[in-house]
Amino acid sequence: MSARGKDGQSPPPLSACDQPLSIRYDVALLDLDGVVYVGPDPVPGAPESLRKAAEAGIRLGYITNNASRPASVVAEHLSSFGLDVTGDDVVTSAQAAARLISQQYPAGAKVMVVGGEGLFAALDEYGMTAVRSSDEDPVAVVQGFHPEVNWVLLADGAHAINAGAKWFATNLDLTIPTAGGKAPGNGALVKAVREAVEVDPVVAGKPEPPLLLTSIERLKAEAPLMVGDRLDTDIAGAYAVGIPSLWVATGVNDAVDLAAAPKDQRPTYIGAGLSALVEKHPAVEVDGGMHSCEGWIAEVADGEVVVEGEGESYDGLRAILSAAWAEADENGKTPAVRAALTKVGLGKR
Repeated sequence: MSARGKDGQSPPPLSACDQPLSIRYDVALLDLDGVVYVGPDPVPGAPESLRKAAEAGIRLGYITNNASRPASVVAEHLSSFGLDVTGDDVVTSAQAAARLISQQYPAGAKVMVVGGEGLFAALDEYGMTAVRSSDEDPVAVVQGFHPEVNWVLLADGAHAINAGAKWFATNLDLTIPTAGGKAPGNGALVKAVREAVEVDPVVAGKPEPPLLLTSIERLKAEAPLMVGDRLDTDIAGAYAVGIPSLWVATGVNDAVDLAAAPKDQRPTYIGAGLSALVEKHPAVEVDGGMHSCEGWIAEVADGEVVVEGEGESYDGLRAILSAAWAEADENGKTPAVRAALTKVGLGKR
């Protein structure tokens, strides 16, 4: 069973699926921050939805751009929600970066870590020697998020890069979600180092392919489905490797962002949360300028999406998105959608 569209491309946005996604696909590649948890706490309803999906037959893989913790520690965190998770079910950007480095340097090569224990564990797993100082003459520098990364470590990493070490970054996420709101992510710290060096890093995390390709390999996925909240990392990452994606509304991006998404950030499926894994996804029918899904019909008039009908909110959203994206593709401008979102019950969250 192939999960890809024609010629190895992702299936079209807003594709229909006449069976639950948990039956259609064999592995869910689940982003963590904003999808499964926010800070220490689970997203409301997420553990229950994941248990139902697993009971339906899909394997759950947990994929994160956050390199601060080893896979085993992430698994313990997820297990505290009542989920059946081991370290083998988790793939981090630290592991993807370590895999990249191990493909370019011999076993035992010294790699300077600008990050935390997640990177140390991943480098050890892939047979590399992690060091903490440019004085060790590392062949490479790998940078990943950790809350204790400070100016001294950033500066020393820059020294090693300027001395010839190849620079790898686990990801370029500018922000991370926390219980208190958005906070600076690894991408912000990478930008700080970039000001002091003359090269760009090799990036392992989403939307670049290495993390998802590493995940597909480690989880033995034949029909994978990427599940995420961020358009520019999760959905763009799935598009980059040609696999389908499910966007959920529990994290960074909202429905207004979704309506303005460029072609490479438009998901195959959409849902309010992880319950979408155990649901069918209806088709959007297009007839001229009319976009209909179940009981809703949307069209663009005077630069604004107008929607009429009744039914499930996310069926209305499908119709709205289809109309908005068609207008943007044809005329290069995204129409206003806020009034239409309110009409279907998806106003400001």
